[in-house]
Amino acid sequence: MGIFSRLAQLIKSNLNDLISRSEDPEKMLNQVVLDMNNQLVEAKKQVAASIADEKRLAKQFEQETANSQEWERRAMMALRAGNEELAKEALGRKREHDELAATFKEQWTKQKTAVDQLKKALRLLNDKIEEAKRKKNVLVARKKRAEAQRAIQETMSGLRDQSAFETFDRMSAKIDQIEAEAEAQGELADEYTGDTLASQFSQLERKHSADDELVALKRKMGMLPPEEAKPAAVPVQARVEAPAPAAASKSDQEELAAALEELEAEQQHEEKRKAGR
Repeated sequence: MGIFSRLAQLIKSNLNDLISRSEDPEKMLNQVVLDMNNQLVEAKKQVAASIADEKRLAKQFEQETANSQEWERRAMMALRAGNEELAKEALGRKREHDELAATFKEQWTKQKTAVDQLKKALRLLNDKIEEAKRKKNVLVARKKRAEAQRAIQETMSGLRDQSAFETFDRMSAKIDQIEAEAEAQGELADEYTGDTLASQFSQLERKHSADDELVALKRKMGMLPPEEAKPAAVPVQARVEAPAPAAASKSDQEELAAALEELEAEQQHEEKRKAGR
């Protein structure tokens, strides 16, 4: 084998492989059904033309038969009139039409037989095309189901890769770290910029509230005795006379005024700091 023959064979094999791999079963089946429908249309045209020829031959046969009968009637009329020569000529014309009628009848019979065969073949072709359409639908459904199964298997194969789950774990750890840092920053902000004394009292109140709710629940469940009713408090009327304030010295008054000014300055400074935060 020469080098050019081997090269041609290699190119042909590569082209065939490329065509085979590029063929889409659904598109190929649709094209096959389309070609079969086009063939059916052409076959119907040919059968219709054959039927038209068969009808034309039948009409010609009928016409020649009618002509033969007409010349026979004329021959009879000539005999009644006593003109045998005219009757012979009429019978000769009748014989010509009989021969033509026989020829047309033979052609019409053959054409009718061919038309019946063509109609049968056309029905068979139509049945084959309908069967091909049904098979195409089944094959297309099988193709789509196979593609879906392959996609699922590819997805499952990808999920078997632990790197995806490791990525999820790594991202979860990062998010936990971000949340912890945010909570820490919030605590620091509350501790160094908020009112810590009020926060401590709020926590104490929440603790006492939780303790009271726990005690109430235990009493409701019978785990503790019921709370005893407290006796009504008797109002005590007492008159307490406030002691008369002692006269403050001038130095004490000055110290008190200085302390008040310092306290007001601190409060104003704290209010400004809170407002600017």
